Amino acid sequence: MEPNVFDQIKEVDLKKTMEKSYIDYAMSVIAARALPDVRDGLKPVQRRILYSMFELNNGPDKAHRKCARIVGDTMGKYHPHGDSSIYGALVNMAQEWAMRNCLVDGHGNFGSIDGDGAAAMRYTEARLSHIAMEMIADINKDTVDFVPNFDETEQEPVVLPSRFPNLLVNGAQGIAVGMATNIPPHNLREIVGAVDCIIDNRIADRETALEEVMARVKGPDFPTGATILGKSGVLEAYRTGRGKIRVRAVTNIEPMQNGKHRIVVSELPYLVNKARLIEKIADLVRDKRVDGITDLRDESNREGMRIVIELRKDVNPQIVLNRLLKHTQLEDTFGVIMLALVGNEPRVLNLLQMLEYYLEHQKDVVTRRTRYDLNKAEERAHILQGLLIALDHIDEVIRIIRESRSVALAKQNLMERFGLTEVQAQAIVDMRLRALTGLEREKLEAEYRELEKKIAYYKSILADEKKLLAVIKEEIDLIAEKYGGDRRTGFGISDEMEAEDLIPDETVIVAMTNRGYIKRMNPDYFRNQARGGKGIRGMQTIEDDFITDLLMTTTHRPIDFFTNKGRLYRLKVYQIPDASRTARGTAIVNLLQLQADEKVTAMISYRKKGGAKYLFMATKQGMVKKTELSAYMNVRSNGLAAIALREDDELIGVKASRGTEDVLLVTQNGQSILFSEETVRVTGRNSYGVKGIALREGDAVVAMQLTAQGEELLTVTAYGMGKRTELTEFHAQNRGGYGNLCHKLTDKTGFLIGAKLVREDQEMLLITNTGVMIRISVGDISKYGRLASGVKLMNIERDGEEEIRIAGIAMVKENMSAVQENEDGAESGEDSEDIESNK
Repeated sequence: MEPNVFDQIKEVDLKKTMEKSYIDYAMSVIAARALPDVRDGLKPVQRRILYSMFELNNGPDKAHRKCARIVGDTMGKYHPHGDSSIYGALVNMAQEWAMRNCLVDGHGNFGSIDGDGAAAMRYTEARLSHIAMEMIADINKDTVDFVPNFDETEQEPVVLPSRFPNLLVNGAQGIAVGMATNIPPHNLREIVGAVDCIIDNRIADRETALEEVMARVKGPDFPTGATILGKSGVLEAYRTGRGKIRVRAVTNIEPMQNGKHRIVVSELPYLVNKARLIEKIADLVRDKRVDGITDLRDESNREGMRIVIELRKDVNPQIVLNRLLKHTQLEDTFGVIMLALVGNEPRVLNLLQMLEYYLEHQKDVVTRRTRYDLNKAEERAHILQGLLIALDHIDEVIRIIRESRSVALAKQNLMERFGLTEVQAQAIVDMRLRALTGLEREKLEAEYRELEKKIAYYKSILADEKKLLAVIKEEIDLIAEKYGGDRRTGFGISDEMEAEDLIPDETVIVAMTNRGYIKRMNPDYFRNQARGGKGIRGMQTIEDDFITDLLMTTTHRPIDFFTNKGRLYRLKVYQIPDASRTARGTAIVNLLQLQADEKVTAMISYRKKGGAKYLFMATKQGMVKKTELSAYMNVRSNGLAAIALREDDELIGVKASRGTEDVLLVTQNGQSILFSEETVRVTGRNSYGVKGIALREGDAVVAMQLTAQGEELLTVTAYGMGKRTELTEFHAQNRGGYGNLCHKLTDKTGFLIGAKLVREDQEMLLITNTGVMIRISVGDISKYGRLASGVKLMNIERDGEEEIRIAGIAMVKENMSAVQENEDGAESGEDSEDIESNK
């Protein structure tokens, strides 16, 4: 007896089975559930609901129908999933606070902005909105492809014709597997204006730049209004497809009797739950985190939103409002992820790409519609040709029909006599006697002439892409005029934008001390002095503190801070408090979220836009590393791992480069090595790098330079001695060797404190550990060979028992335009201004 097939045991690899099943599930969620199509901006459930309502003839000119009927039709024909998910999508398309231009006209309780749910679908009714008909317009004219439904008993559209850019107008939210989309809604007129811009450029044979469409689209236009703070987040989202937009509620401080005030909230950020917001404010008052609120009530009605917050007489209403903005969703962040399906593949798109994909869809829709109309017109014209021939020979036609024994024979005789087709012959035998009247003949002739014009028009559209584009433009402009409205969301100045806009982009010096105090200063504080001068005091320091880092940059640039633990932090220069020449500055821990026992060991300021491809780093123990610059673009507030460091090692230099320059490393014992950057392979952020120079006991690297920075090596010792040496005296070697002597050191000179590749027309700053600075011209420093000890650059005076020495050097530029235009995009090469210091 054979064993029952159901009793057999099959061994399977559980890991492979789970992987395959999960991948299949993930792809189903991504491609057929959670993400919108870039062409019509709809998820499958939304598309199926709208098409079901269209098939039910549930248009805006018809009566509302029970939502249960709509959900049942959608589920039974096209969407074999839970009725609650279908009804939820239907409700969302009818909510005015969720959709900028609602696609469903709901009748009944469809929820509220307080988070109340809609009534059961047996109680609510719905129909298509007027603008939803534009989504489905011409769907019966072969404008889109149809596929079989889940049980192959019906045909459903792959995509809707979508006569306006619904994806951007109404936005989309969806969470798939491993990815999500969050596209904000926009103003219909602005989006159509951007499409018009692309069409106009194509007609004029020009490429459309992203900036052109960004000039037409001001930003998201949320159905709930509110105010967008600044445009940096909007522009970033439009350029890259990702960005963060800060949205603030519209509030007004109104005076009351007895000198009291109240805060009135009239508009909320998009998707903020009003009831939950009021509850949060009440919790803050109860926990005494916000003081001064005496009454809180919701006075919203059909005329609009109105949340009233009454305050005590003795409190400053603006301070209370600021605290509410900080601790509640009166100010919220909308994280933009412009992810959509392009050919069933999820892609993050910028604004221009979304509009171009939509325009390509419209070209396809209008082309197919025109071809359909052309075929119908030619078919009708063909019949009219036969009818007109029959009318010209009506007596003979009547005779042939009367003499024929059957209809089939009559058709055959007509076709043979007048050279007609079967379709024309059929139309003739079906012709009514009233067509013999003169008026009917004139109508047929007029219809034929009109059809000839239409056929010529349709053919001209199909033959000329520019004419096709003009048709699309005319049609979407009519939609924008008919359904478009004014913007609801305004723009305000964010705190960050306001600071950057109000602070001029000017040259500044940024200085930081060994104990972590930082400030920015005006470079005019330091006058040019002759070689050998005593200098002027540049920064007030406290006991055991001295200046370690110094760079020259501009206020609007970012500064990257590299720490002893190999982490990277970033600040805009204007975020560093301005201070006088003698002020101590601000503790860096107040500006950066440094970890325990972490301190800044290197700084660099560079432009993101430019030819630089890599960050090149050097450590005190002679390790070097080259990593792609793109790996450091997104720096979190709590820092980013920049390099892996071995025990007792730290970062001493960082530069942005193209990857093809020569690197010069200099040690405190006067050794140096020159090697090609191309010999250092590219590694990731968390790598250690490779050996750049071999060090003898007690030695350490104090400087790393790229040869494009200058033609001469300037070396400075701890006791103020320095010299210039021609770069031609240094010969390229293999990376990892001990190198050659570059500066003869004695007890009089002290160890080497720093080195720079310079040009004669530059200037430099020398800084002592007591905060004294001197500014001198490079041209005033004498030239010597590699084995010389140099000349006195700064007069070092003893201050009691304290040892005074040079702590750091930095290059100076009077005109920063050269740096700003540096095609390397960084203070690398000839425009380096980062610090060389001994730590």
